[in-house]
Amino acid sequence: MISLVCSFAVLLVGYLVYGRFVSKLIEPDDRVTPAYAKEDGVDFVPMKTWKAFLVQLLNIAGTGPIFGALMGACFGPVVFLWIVFGAILGGAVHDFMIGMISERHDGASVAELSGIYLSKIVKWIMRIFSVLLLLLTGTVFVTSPAALLAMLTPGAMDTTVWIIVILAYYVLATLLPIDKIIGRLYPVFGVVLILMAAGILGGIIFGGYSVPEISFENLHPDGLPVWPFMFVTVACGAISGFHATQSPLIAKCITSEKVGRKVFYGAMISESVIALVWAAGGVAFYGVTGELFNALSEHGQSGVVYDISHGMLGTVGGILAIVGVIACPITSGDTAFRSARLILAEMFHLDQKKLKNRLIITVPLLGLGALLTQLDFNVLWRYFSWSNQTLAMIALWLATVYMIRTRKHKLTSLITALPATFMTAVSLTYILMANEGFGISADIAYPIGITFALLHFIGYMLMEHKLEKDAKEQFDVS
Repeated sequence: MISLVCSFAVLLVGYLVYGRFVSKLIEPDDRVTPAYAKEDGVDFVPMKTWKAFLVQLLNIAGTGPIFGALMGACFGPVVFLWIVFGAILGGAVHDFMIGMISERHDGASVAELSGIYLSKIVKWIMRIFSVLLLLLTGTVFVTSPAALLAMLTPGAMDTTVWIIVILAYYVLATLLPIDKIIGRLYPVFGVVLILMAAGILGGIIFGGYSVPEISFENLHPDGLPVWPFMFVTVACGAISGFHATQSPLIAKCITSEKVGRKVFYGAMISESVIALVWAAGGVAFYGVTGELFNALSEHGQSGVVYDISHGMLGTVGGILAIVGVIACPITSGDTAFRSARLILAEMFHLDQKKLKNRLIITVPLLGLGALLTQLDFNVLWRYFSWSNQTLAMIALWLATVYMIRTRKHKLTSLITALPATFMTAVSLTYILMANEGFGISADIAYPIGITFALLHFIGYMLMEHKLEKDAKEQFDVS
């Protein structure tokens, strides 16, 4: 239990200290935000800070910090270290930087920002990659809540019926102005989400469960190596590229740059708290990682969530916790499709004030999502997880170039360059080793992944050196 308490404390200190440090480097000011400058009543809508925070939290906190944390807990308490330090040094920085850079470019998507700071080729790659990721995300966040809802309702309301109901809701949430459904329902769901996490934490404390102390030992019963598999398995609790598609949504709605740390950095830290609770709940409820792994294999993630919630909290508390778990993915799935709509609108220059233009994109988009729900969930999750971390890698390099170009102090871009280098190694090594990738042995994949990451870091240092040299020559001439 001490390890869990210390993890919460480090997250809080990380937000108060490192979060403030990162925020100061980007120098928030009093400029007019896109919420006012481009207000259109659909996507650009001024939103109060507390509401923007809750919407951002619900946008990013899908089943990732719950399902991913449970699967990550199979590696043992080493997962606590990744969740805590991954969030403080990587995930929260990633979300904050993309949100603030987007806000300074009229709420542009991560794909458009890639074109500005990386290249036109990368912009098109990111457009395609982002839409595919968002389709996978939206699909994952249809099937998982549908499976849970089917457990709570009569037999006639099976998973297929709930998939249709959720997709119908997604149509409305994708089409309607952000303040009509998302802005009104998300604060309520946010309260449910927080109560759910508090309930599971209370169940651990007052139920007499034991949480193992932090260690570096790999306890995965299937023998999966911590590097790189744990760093991909736990994405949405530590760092997730999906968030780079979500931060621009709220960048269109914040009323001041000075609330960026609270909204973007703070929401990611809050999501990490949720991930910690579920990782701890998994190992505490099942006792050993082997039992947790067997339960996940036999009952699936939804079944494990049901067992933990009902076992720790009883019928009433279990239903409350499950409702929170259902709200999480649904409130990320709808904004996934909404983000995809906006990226496609940027690509085809379709004005989104007009309902007709929104329909042109939304209907085929959700049609594709419906088709993808027929695929195996576990396969979808694995590709979603890898594409998640790859997008995070690209987003962090994008933020690094932004920091280099706008820096006020030498090497401030290290705050994004270091996690970008780390995620470069993770992403390439994983796809080289994974069964859904190339299936290469660790002896070959490890050196390739690390070398690839180091080459990126060397390229970053050369860019920094060139900028410093150019600045010096300009000073000498003047």
